[in-house]
Amino acid sequence: MNSHFPLGDISVETFLREYWQKKPLLIRNAFPEFEPPVSADELAGLACEEEVESRLVIQDPTGEQWELENGPFSDERFSNLPDSHWTLLVQAVDHWSPEANALLEQFRFIPSWRIDDLMVSYATKGGGVGPHYDNYDVFLIQATGQRRWEVGGIFGEDSPRRNDTPVMILPEWDAEQTYFLNPGDMLYIPPRLGHNGTAESDDCMTYSVGFRAPSHADILRQFTDFVGDQLKSETRYSDPELTLQKSPGLIRQSDMEKVRSIMTGYLNEPELLENWFGQFMTEQKYAEQADSPEETEQYSVEELTEYLQDGGLIYRSEGSRFAYRERTDGSVVLYVNSEACEISQESAPFARSLCDLPTISAEQVNNTEALEVLTELYNMDAVYAEE
Repeated sequence: MNSHFPLGDISVETFLREYWQKKPLLIRNAFPEFEPPVSADELAGLACEEEVESRLVIQDPTGEQWELENGPFSDERFSNLPDSHWTLLVQAVDHWSPEANALLEQFRFIPSWRIDDLMVSYATKGGGVGPHYDNYDVFLIQATGQRRWEVGGIFGEDSPRRNDTPVMILPEWDAEQTYFLNPGDMLYIPPRLGHNGTAESDDCMTYSVGFRAPSHADILRQFTDFVGDQLKSETRYSDPELTLQKSPGLIRQSDMEKVRSIMTGYLNEPELLENWFGQFMTEQKYAEQADSPEETEQYSVEELTEYLQDGGLIYRSEGSRFAYRERTDGSVVLYVNSEACEISQESAPFARSLCDLPTISAEQVNNTEALEVLTELYNMDAVYAEE
């Protein structure tokens, strides 16, 4: 794993203790001589693709009127944009560019299963999306040009917001701090902190590393759906010990204890919650776009063995998500794109390397089990070989 972390003179331990989800941090020259892996023209090209999520935000110079357009866009649309005050945003650029995906390796001081994607924005002078807040952490890397960032205040869904705009804008907001970011500078913004970025030049490109923060509502819904899908319809509330009660309308405390035990029983069932969470947090952002096995060139174990022995490298596919958990007996459960795979203690180092290292070589594939798992992952397009 790349040992460089873009935190300047601050150690990872200090950052996590004093800043992570607590307060903003400006890091000057976090990426010295930063070379953007995706140019403005390449970004516009991505925004023209059907499968890429993209948006255009256009505002008038007074900041009173806002327009939002969703991609894909045509070349003609870009040629007809105004001279200033517009922003192009392209989501999950790391899914489409190995070089952009490699940038995320710099942020693995946060668990990789928490990383969402790399969004890239390009703005002309005056462009921005207005004062707003996010429910997740974000690192904002200035790639080209200059952007002014204003930050301040903690907000939530009950905070006032403008109802006459297609983008979420905080109308009652005053900046507490202002930063001007130049290429290579980076600003960390914790969840719910109000912020507003405005392009100070016509070539303002910002890279945003966002993190996954599922709501409690999503966690509860997804877990109960996961459990429910595994239960038979005959598994129901029962009360064979029922006794006569004076008021038939009364829900007794003993009834509620029975319901509570149903709930806690599933939470305490060995590995049920753990397996759900591993699959939930490795679900692909755009799972519907994943290739089916029929569309992927299939490798045999023998072919993959020969490839690795010849010095070939295996890479995690852009857009694939990997995580694992350890068991007390030394074995691990590997989670890849919502699929779970039990790995023996002998092959556990391979599973860890697969999740943590940017590439896999013959050195990490230490036995037949590892080879078989790696072959299966290749054939489901979760990993790929060098050209």
